[in-house]
Amino acid sequence: MSPEHSPAASRPPVARVFFALWPPAELAATLAGVARDFAHQAGGRPSRQDTLHLTLAFLGDVPISRLPELQAAAEGVRGEAFALTLDHFGLWQHNRIFWAGCATPLPLAALVHDLKVALAASGFNMADANRPFVPHMTLVRKVARLQTPVAQCVPQQWMCREFVLVRSRVAASGADYEVLTPFPLIG
Repeated sequence: MSPEHSPAASRPPVARVFFALWPPAELAATLAGVARDFAHQAGGRPSRQDTLHLTLAFLGDVPISRLPELQAAAEGVRGEAFALTLDHFGLWQHNRIFWAGCATPLPLAALVHDLKVALAASGFNMADANRPFVPHMTLVRKVARLQTPVAQCVPQQWMCREFVLVRSRVAASGADYEVLTPFPLIG
């Protein structure tokens, strides 16, 4: 089969995308330090400061031609601004991830719900649609020593005033993220 007739050649170009909350630089720097310290003790790959985020909805590969439609769906979401406090660390042994998490404040739960409803109404499938929403920020991947004690978390708070549409490009060195569109939260 010639390359131009292969199944890959007939697929439209895609972008791997997700919606997220992006922490302020100071908080990201603090969490990147925690990630480096834990990775030093437990092994694994710490998340870079510029990639730290809290995923709201992961869509995976979306045709680039549909990105304006995706942005329009998100523009209809009118969430309110809220304070988010990361107040505990955890270690998921099944996928070897060390993370920082929080309780789900009502405005965050409403934002995630409204975003998922808007995306589904516009015909977008979310790769994580069947998983319960667990707000967290991945700090270390591929943790090698799973019995490493997890430190107590000093609560870290930030005011969430927007959510963003992000494009992910995976490379050997890890993922690189590009914020495509910010969406303001009211208040």
